[in-house]
Amino acid sequence: MSRSSKSLNLPHSYSILPALSLDGILAVDIIEGSFTTIKFARFVNGLLDQMNPYPGPNSVIIMDNCGIHKSDVILDMITER
Repeated sequence: MSRSSKSLNLPHSYSILPALSLDGILAVDIIEGSFTTIKFARFVNGLLDQMNPYPGPNSVIIMDNCGIHKSDVILDMITER
């Protein structure tokens, strides 16, 4: 059998998205594949229900420079709360 005709049985990839506080895990999502802006927005929307205005507990969100974190949709969701 030639190499090009073999089927690849690659393992599925998963992504994990945790939201952590000083007291532990606030929320976590594990999905097959990658997070899109829409999937990340759904996660943030649920997380915001557990957040408080600054300077209260769970009042700061820290994200890295990932493209989906910089979406106007995400920024609007956070600032409108």
